[in-house]
Amino acid sequence: MKIAILGCGNIGTSIAHGFADCDKINLKELTLTRRQLEPLDTFKQWGIKIHSDNKKAVKESECILLTVGPQQMVELLEDISDALDPKKHILVSVVTGVRIDQIRKYINPKVQVVRAMPNTAAAIMESMTTLSVESDFDQAGLNKVKQLFNYIGKTLVIPEELMVPATALGASGLAFFLRAIRAASQGGTEIGFHAEDSILIAAQTAKGAASLLLDSDHHPESEVDKVTTPRGITISGLNQMEHGGFSSAMIKGIVTSAEKAEQLFKDKE
Repeated sequence: MKIAILGCGNIGTSIAHGFADCDKINLKELTLTRRQLEPLDTFKQWGIKIHSDNKKAVKESECILLTVGPQQMVELLEDISDALDPKKHILVSVVTGVRIDQIRKYINPKVQVVRAMPNTAAAIMESMTTLSVESDFDQAGLNKVKQLFNYIGKTLVIPEELMVPATALGASGLAFFLRAIRAASQGGTEIGFHAEDSILIAAQTAKGAASLLLDSDHHPESEVDKVTTPRGITISGLNQMEHGGFSSAMIKGIVTSAEKAEQLFKDKE
């Protein structure tokens, strides 16, 4: 498919980097747009089309990814509405908090719309992307979109009412886990490691922990049990973290982010 990514900020460029590196997409059939083009110079050097004309990008593509912020969504939809062809285009919204029925208010309602929520690990083909469609969506079209995001990580199709929670857990969640790694590395520095060594140990350990779950489908606690022994050092550390509110803080952070995401487009309306 010919792909256009409109409004390339952080998430748009992350997706573009993933597409460029996955060796599955013809870069000459990829178009990126944004108002200020300088941040896209690298993509231009790779043979990817970059410009600021959203309508032109839509007309020349089949799969359109919207990657602007919620506050710019209405303006973008109004800009490209006349260029969208229900027989040709699949519209993929990577915009937080905007429902499919809200999108359809501004475009031909026959255009097929997918909601997608990847994260910036798309840049290294390690995104977790959730997808949602309405019941009348063409299954073949959904399979095409799912394949695109499978190129840059893992995908999961979920009901639309879970898309805002998915934003908090899978998109904002990237920052939460990065902060946890940072905290672990700071602990490592306090017990004697140089900062760069401590970050390496913490990050690789976190990667290993995640891989254990993804490769085995085990519950996290089953893996925790393997490294905790009676009166051991691991259980002592875990208990101290729980006394400090570690799990509670993570849960509250995810819930708060989901509540905030729910309001972003409502505030615009």
